[in-house]
Amino acid sequence: MGLRRDAEALAAALPPLLAAAEHLAASVMLGEHGRRRSGQGDEFWQYRPSHAGDEARMVDWRRSARAEDALFVREKEWQAAQSVMLWLDTGRSMDFASRQDLPEKGLVARRLALALAILLIRGGERVGLAHAGLPPRTGKVQLMRITASMAYGEGEPDYAAPTLTGAPAQSRAVLVSDFLGDMSEVKKAMTRASDRGIDGVLMQVLDPQEEAFPFDGRTIFESVGGTLTHETLKAGDLRDRYLDRLAARKAELKDLARATGWQYHLHHTDKPASGALMWIYGALERVH
Repeated sequence: MGLRRDAEALAAALPPLLAAAEHLAASVMLGEHGRRRSGQGDEFWQYRPSHAGDEARMVDWRRSARAEDALFVREKEWQAAQSVMLWLDTGRSMDFASRQDLPEKGLVARRLALALAILLIRGGERVGLAHAGLPPRTGKVQLMRITASMAYGEGEPDYAAPTLTGAPAQSRAVLVSDFLGDMSEVKKAMTRASDRGIDGVLMQVLDPQEEAFPFDGRTIFESVGGTLTHETLKAGDLRDRYLDRLAARKAELKDLARATGWQYHLHHTDKPASGALMWIYGALERVH
C-alpha cells in the first residue's frame, strides 16, 4: 500500500509540473535551437566571402557576378540534431524554501530543466536526464520519460554529486544545483566532461535567505535532511564568515566554468524563472 500511495502521489504531481514547464517554455519566444550555424543541411543560411581552401563547386557564381572582384560561397544551415544532457541535484538541500510563498529550490530546478527540455526537443535536439539514467533522445515520448523521472527519491543525501553518465562525447550539458556541497565532486565531473569534449552550463539556484543570512542571537541551524546540526548563541557573528565563504564558492564556480569552457549563472527562487531559462537557452548557443 505504501508503494502504491507513493506512486499515486508522484503521478498526481506530474501534470502540474508539465503544465508549469509548458507555460514557462511558452514565455520564451525563440526560434529553433542550435540551427543557426553553417554545416550540413538543405536550408539556405547566408553568403560569405570565399576563403582559401574553398572548392570551386562551393562558389555561388550568380551572387559572385554581382560583385566586382569577390567570390561568394552559399552556406546552408546546420541541421543535424545535437545531444544535451541535463543533470538535476536530487540532494535534500534542494528541498529548502525559506518562506511559504517561495518555491523550493528543487521545484525551480525541475521546472527550468523540463521547460528547457521542451524547447530543445521541439527544436529537434536529443535530450537526456543524467541522474535518472535516460540517454539523449528526441520526440514526445522522451519528453514524457523526462517528466516522469523528475522526482526526488527517498533517502537522498543532503548534497548530490553531479554525474554525466550517458552523455555522448562532443555533446552539451546543463547542471542545475545549489552547488553548496562538495566542490571536489563538481570539479571531477566537469574535468571528465571537458576531457570528452563536453561543454555546457552551470546553473546555481539559491534561496534569497541563503544570500542574506538574516540571523541573529540564539539560532539552531539544521540541514534539510537532518544530518547536520549547529547551535550558536551569536548567529550574527557568523554572518561575515558565511557571506565570505558563499562569495568564494561562487568565484570558484565561475573560475571552474571559465577553465573548462563552460558558462555559469546564478538564479534566485524569488525571481522570475523565465529570465533564467532564456539565459540557459542562449548560453547553449554560445558554448558549442
